[in-house]
Amino acid sequence: MARRGRQAAETTTAQVAGGRAELLPDADRAEAWELLLDGAPQSHVDLAEPTRLGFEYQRRLGHVIDVLAPPRAPLRVVHLGGGALTLARYVAVTRPRSGQQVAEPDAALTEFVRRHLPLPAGARVKVRALDAREALGRLPEHSADLVIADIFAHARTPAHCASAEFLDAVRRVLTPGGTYAANITDGGPLTHLRGQTATALSRFGTAALSIAPAVLRGRRYGNGILLAADGPLPLDALRQRLAREPQPTRLLTDTALQDFTAGAPVVTDATAQPSPAPPEGLFD
Repeated sequence: MARRGRQAAETTTAQVAGGRAELLPDADRAEAWELLLDGAPQSHVDLAEPTRLGFEYQRRLGHVIDVLAPPRAPLRVVHLGGGALTLARYVAVTRPRSGQQVAEPDAALTEFVRRHLPLPAGARVKVRALDAREALGRLPEHSADLVIADIFAHARTPAHCASAEFLDAVRRVLTPGGTYAANITDGGPLTHLRGQTATALSRFGTAALSIAPAVLRGRRYGNGILLAADGPLPLDALRQRLAREPQPTRLLTDTALQDFTAGAPVVTDATAQPSPAPPEGLFD
């Protein structure tokens, strides 16, 4: 918190549809910035080194991007939720010639980010000012190798992006064997995350969940990265990368993943709820 106070004069701000957007300079890296919306951290971008992913959950998603295809092979990627376009930058640098589409309904946020944090040269990234469900409905069938969902409004995933019908829309866009990766936040008994996992298992042939042990045990609010596909997932390669993370990370698959759901029901549009709000004071 002291870092934010010391550098308040250097903070760049704007009012966007989602609230007050702030770009805070990284005290340790001259060209790195953290994006906040109404005080909640959203993304970290290092313009000098876009392959450096500062947030733990983004590194876990970066590992997924790395193991889905041979190094530098292009992928067709759909990002549901834009933020500071951190993962789109990562794909553009690690997998040149990749075609990427981003659904970010907050056009003012996108303009703010692109003005202050320009994309790498040659990046093939198209940002559409659309809601995630609307964007999925407009995309061609079987047009994406990877769909990444990192969808938050006021620090919560909206209910309409947390249902079986939402996943049906994702599956329509994915190529056969394509992969879905979602950043899901929860805490306590993990009721939301268990429901999302059960729902993914009802719609895809294979699923996995990477999660910090403390979050898994309900000791703290945090992120789970849920993966799903109709074909096999590169789990061995992913485990190797997660093992090198500075923070311990579990990868739940097969029986362990089924046990984690604990009989949670499949979530539909009729029953879906937003993800739980972060605990008060978490971002202070």
